[in-house]
Amino acid sequence: MKRILVTGGAGFLGSHLCDRLIRERNEVLCVDNLFTGRRSNIHHLLDHKNFEFLRHDITWPLYVEVDEIYNLACPASPVHYQFDPVQTTKTSVLGAINMLGLAKRLKIKILQASTSEVYGDPEIHPQPESYRGSVSTTGIRACYDEGKRCAETLFFDYHRQHGVEIKVMRIFNTYGPRMHPNDGRVVSNFIVQALKGEDITIYGDGQQTRSFCYVDDNIEGMNRLMNSRDGFTGPVNIGNPGEFTMLELAEMVLELTGSKSKLKFLPLPQDDPMQRKPVIDLAKSELDWEPKISLREGLEKTINYFEKLI
Repeated sequence: MKRILVTGGAGFLGSHLCDRLIRERNEVLCVDNLFTGRRSNIHHLLDHKNFEFLRHDITWPLYVEVDEIYNLACPASPVHYQFDPVQTTKTSVLGAINMLGLAKRLKIKILQASTSEVYGDPEIHPQPESYRGSVSTTGIRACYDEGKRCAETLFFDYHRQHGVEIKVMRIFNTYGPRMHPNDGRVVSNFIVQALKGEDITIYGDGQQTRSFCYVDDNIEGMNRLMNSRDGFTGPVNIGNPGEFTMLELAEMVLELTGSKSKLKFLPLPQDDPMQRKPVIDLAKSELDWEPKISLREGLEKTINYFEKLI
């Protein structure tokens, strides 16, 4: 039995990871400041003998004894990370420093939940891990994009300078139950608007593309990366290479919900990427991983969750 620290453990991805680790009979220390994470996401775990919740902000040092660290803490949707951009950057950078310092002291493995946003508005499509990105340092998304890029730098410098065993995962758009209904992300936006009979808001002309990975597939990839061979650091793309326009996604949500909502087109936000699709050859070869759940199947599960919530 391992004692595993999950930062951001009350968030969307973090809570699903906690479930997985508990099922595998580990002890889990879930750390979250509840800025975007929610107690309701982990309510079913609070009485479990192998689960512990600690409210803490990782921009401050944390002194605990654990065997592994999954560093997931950081607001991940534009609505949330742009609310307090300075704090967002601090969470990525100071949080990485604090968690890497803990991993160095304990001589343990640490996984960083990075993001496809390190590629910015890509000039190469689809995006392999070797692509260095096209990112604005001054735009309204930079607090998240550059914060995550700096965190990756810190991870690799701690690895080279101090021998910390690292795993770096670049997460592409992920969706599923426990998404925050007001997080501004496209899947939750479309589903909630459709179920409420409100206009579905599409930014730009709706031809920008995204690749959507269901949460169970994401957590499987994360688990395999943490347990991958010694010396394999990544970064590795974890995402679904199926590519859909925003119009295609909206039409599928309308079909699956039976909603009569209308489409409403709004101006495209600043620095919003036009394309997003992962190359997952490295995940296939190193982790024997690829997504199993189709967008239609995953949307059905997610719609069922939001129907009960709403």
